[in-house]
Amino acid sequence: MATKRKVIITCAVTGAIHTPSMSPHLPVTPQEIAEAAIGAAEAGAAIVHLHARNPETGEPDQSPEAFAKSCR
Repeated sequence: MATKRKVIITCAVTGAIHTPSMSPHLPVTPQEIAEAAIGAAEAGAAIVHLHARNPETGEPDQSPEAFAKSCR
């Protein structure tokens, strides 16, 4: 009998250092990031790892203000 193993799927929807010039599919705005995270969850991800983005440049933005925008 085969042993069943539990698997936890995680998805990094924004990557850490990626910018829109690296992929046109990179979510940048809070709405795009939320949609990507929801899509990952619907596809089976149990954990979503993300970085806030500057919506004008698409570059990572670790400021508390950038994260606060996505909570509204």
